[in-house]
Amino acid sequence: MSWARLAAVVAVALTVTACASNPPPAPQAPAPATSRPERAPPAEPNRPGPPPSERHLSMNLADLRGWAEEDHAGALLAFEAGCAAAKEAPVARLCRRARSMGALAEPDARGFLEANFRAEPVGDHGLLTAYFAPEYEARASRRGDFTAPVRPKPADLVTLDLGLFDPGLAGRKISGRIVGGQFLPYPDRAAIEAAVPDQPLAWMRPEELFFLQIQGSGLLRLPDGRRLKVVYSANNGRPFVGIANVLRDRGALPADGLSGDAIRAWLAAHRGPEADDVMRQNPRYVFFKTASDDGAEPVGAAGLPLIPGRSLAVDPTKHAMGGLYWIDATAPSLTGAFPAYRRLALALDTGGAIKGDVRADLYLGSGAEAGVEAGRVRHALSLYAIAPADSALP
Repeated sequence: MSWARLAAVVAVALTVTACASNPPPAPQAPAPATSRPERAPPAEPNRPGPPPSERHLSMNLADLRGWAEEDHAGALLAFEAGCAAAKEAPVARLCRRARSMGALAEPDARGFLEANFRAEPVGDHGLLTAYFAPEYEARASRRGDFTAPVRPKPADLVTLDLGLFDPGLAGRKISGRIVGGQFLPYPDRAAIEAAVPDQPLAWMRPEELFFLQIQGSGLLRLPDGRRLKVVYSANNGRPFVGIANVLRDRGALPADGLSGDAIRAWLAAHRGPEADDVMRQNPRYVFFKTASDDGAEPVGAAGLPLIPGRSLAVDPTKHAMGGLYWIDATAPSLTGAFPAYRRLALALDTGGAIKGDVRADLYLGSGAEAGVEAGRVRHALSLYAIAPADSALP
């Protein structure tokens, strides 16, 4: 899309916004508390794609590499849990059929999947990363190392859904603020952090708040035993810039030592101006809101709870929510990583750094153990769309 077309669309949207004499009415239902991973990709692995003659061929699930080792019963249960997000009629029919059968044992689950679905390769090789719901210490007021405020969404932050003005821009949003009748970019991370916080939700260590913003949601532990669940509310609309490459280029960490734990440890060890300068290389800033700590997994952009190990954050301009995929991820670039991830997973979330056809972020659950694993996932990815077979159609 040309810049002129985008400018025209935004101009129309801003004219409507600037001319409103009263605030718009509140929506009829609150938006779901979403987890929106912001993990930034490194340079994608340089692996050759499949031959042109093989890129769009439908294939049997049994022919997928690693299919025989899959937990087919677990995969079918995950499909039943997340298929309600799919809008396509053939998938909806299979969703109802699978749910009507209840839990199936391994041979029957495998048979159902193989009889009703086929696989089609998506693009060339890409990148798989992972995310999780962290749990961090926090304080109700600023003290000691807890100097970073968890900020709620500012009243002057305006987010426009460009798809409302042009169907060709579906899934694209732009954020900013209105100043003197003009729609301007919202301040970047450095400017926001320099401003006095307005009613912060809690206070955290700076590097842990930074990682909370990357993951999109998490739990905060207060000294009195209370647990505060915070979830994504909005972002400032600035582009995401990963700091892994910043640390590598500055010689602070080696190229194969850029795991999440290693980056967080470096930031903690250099807390203050040096770490602040690194984190401010990422101008994107995420705001939060609180939610009840019900013990459930975070809700993704599809409006459903994320399924640990079976949920993907994808580019919504390339993939529909609720879509079923086979991931075949190998050749990890980080020390200590699992050698491969091969499984069925559903597109249930989005992320600021997740862009492109063959780019996915795998949700691995909550807590420290999930965080260690997620921080080491940086694998070359082959992605397959799993669609209803002809036998599944009426």
